[in-house]
Amino acid sequence: MILDGLLPVLISVALALLAIGALRRISLWRAGQPESVNIIAGLMAVPRRYMVDLHHVVERDKYMSNTHVATAGGFVLSMVLIILVHLVGLDNSLLAWALLASTALMFIGAVFVYKRRQNPPSRLSKGAWMRLPKSLLSFAATFFIVTLPAAGLLPVNFGGWVLALVLMAGIVLGLGELLFGMGWGGPMKHAFAGALHLAFHRRAERFGGGRSTGLKPVNLTAKILGVSKPSDFKWNQLLGFDACVQCGRCEAVCPAFAAGQPLNPKKLIQDMVVGLAGGSDANYAGSAYPGKDVGNAKGGPTQVITEGLVSPETLWSCTTCRACVEECPMVIEHVDAIVDMRRFLTLEKGDTPNKGAETLENLIATDNPNGFAPASRMNWAADQNLRVMADVKDVDVLFWVSDGAFDMRSQRILRAFVKLLKAANVDFAVLGDEERDSGDVARRLGDDATFQSLAKRNIETLSKYRFNRIVTTDPHAFHVLKNEYKDFYPDGQAPEYEVFHHTTFINELVKASALKLDMYKGGTVTYHDPCYLGRYNGEYDSPRELLAELGIELAEMERSGFRSRCCGGGGGAPITDIPGERRIADMRMEDAVATGAELVAVGCQQCTAMLEGVVEPRPEIKDIAEIVVESLIEEVH
Repeated sequence: MILDGLLPVLISVALALLAIGALRRISLWRAGQPESVNIIAGLMAVPRRYMVDLHHVVERDKYMSNTHVATAGGFVLSMVLIILVHLVGLDNSLLAWALLASTALMFIGAVFVYKRRQNPPSRLSKGAWMRLPKSLLSFAATFFIVTLPAAGLLPVNFGGWVLALVLMAGIVLGLGELLFGMGWGGPMKHAFAGALHLAFHRRAERFGGGRSTGLKPVNLTAKILGVSKPSDFKWNQLLGFDACVQCGRCEAVCPAFAAGQPLNPKKLIQDMVVGLAGGSDANYAGSAYPGKDVGNAKGGPTQVITEGLVSPETLWSCTTCRACVEECPMVIEHVDAIVDMRRFLTLEKGDTPNKGAETLENLIATDNPNGFAPASRMNWAADQNLRVMADVKDVDVLFWVSDGAFDMRSQRILRAFVKLLKAANVDFAVLGDEERDSGDVARRLGDDATFQSLAKRNIETLSKYRFNRIVTTDPHAFHVLKNEYKDFYPDGQAPEYEVFHHTTFINELVKASALKLDMYKGGTVTYHDPCYLGRYNGEYDSPRELLAELGIELAEMERSGFRSRCCGGGGGAPITDIPGERRIADMRMEDAVATGAELVAVGCQQCTAMLEGVVEPRPEIKDIAEIVVESLIEEVH
């Protein structure tokens, strides 16, 4: 064929440009801060992480899952065979037939990509992504045709110059997009960056069915605290930003974006790409931050992010609910990036909006965010006759009361839980006035110094006593005690206790027949999954099992389980209070109303406060402990 002499040259040039572009891309990532990784183990883990962990998320959209398998799988196999057949020149009909099969598979997948792009969902970025289906089709079709002679299906010198020119144009278009663009910043960049991101992910524990949601500690002796400019991120965080495929799944589930606050997690990640490479967002072709125009963001690796690239109010809009992280098929950590940038604003600039600074000052002065007198922490339990750890020293369960102790509505939840503990004859005690705030709010607001101080002092208190389990009604305290305090134990020792959320613990008591319960006699019930219990800690079953024990058949909201919508109360959002078009809590209540439920069961004091703040008429809000207490059959002695 006329292309026989030219084809190896085109392939070689495309591969050389890919290599040059890849090295350039790597140099951009390496501008970030050092982070040690196991290179060999990481690269060896890529196939499993790609085929299992990544596709576990991708397959939630069956259309795109099957399309991706055909297109991506066909492309990878085709490239290997193209090198063997058309570059190395192996004269093997089996290889040629395999190449025909792989390009045919890729072509079929590309047809479905093309169909998807005919009327794409609003969450998908347009622009350069709209040409990708044509490039995929050109690559698959032209290499299928030029491989026919090698498979013995056409004469070696079939066709003429016209066909040769058409095929060459298709090959150049395909190779240009899929190889040149992979290293130099086209839509296929995600394939190269994505594979390395899977290999060198900052949270390797997430793979293989694991969970990793605790924030990384700040080195308080560092020259700069938090992330001021793109080059302050860890190098593998920059790599993760570059892996974004702009699918917009994060955008579709972000509560702040839906509420019209100036945050779009997809746009944020693309702004980080602008920052690491330098330039502006003029070529971004996706949804903007609500209320803000595209084209005004500019930045570079050594330029302060919040001085032209991302506005501070975008960072403060995040509720840290991790819905974006849960939905991301490229396993990007949006929340880590946001909190890292908040840390700079809070610790270096003292720029925490609205009541943020006051809250942090209260935590420093009084060990609680609202500035209540520390000695009043146990006032709610004056009539409860609770044992205190300082007196008993050794118990089975330590009840971590948290800052619900200062809130009258939350105190009803605490009293309900105490009643259940007593009814089940649980050996428990509280820390009393020795308990301090867990530090969750300080950490999400970026003040890791205050968080670390609270954590270390709480750990010092906990270390004085013996207990087997900590149980708390607060998912935020539950999360930090379980997942974030372990970084601050002396000499890296692991805590000797387990941490439970009260719904999990009550469920265990019921299963052990420690509580005698009657059937629930109310109306229809729906359940709201707290973000810090569900997405952060994977506890979806115990609350539902517990409600089922009461004979409750839940009317599930459309967004429930791992896709539950945030109440709007996490990440310090009620404190920073960035305005939007709607309140997140109002949207969540609409989800509940749509089920026809008369009661919303919750498992978080913050969720209770946010949902009860919705204007009536609306369903009643009750913590699961309160629902169980109402069904408790009390024995008469």
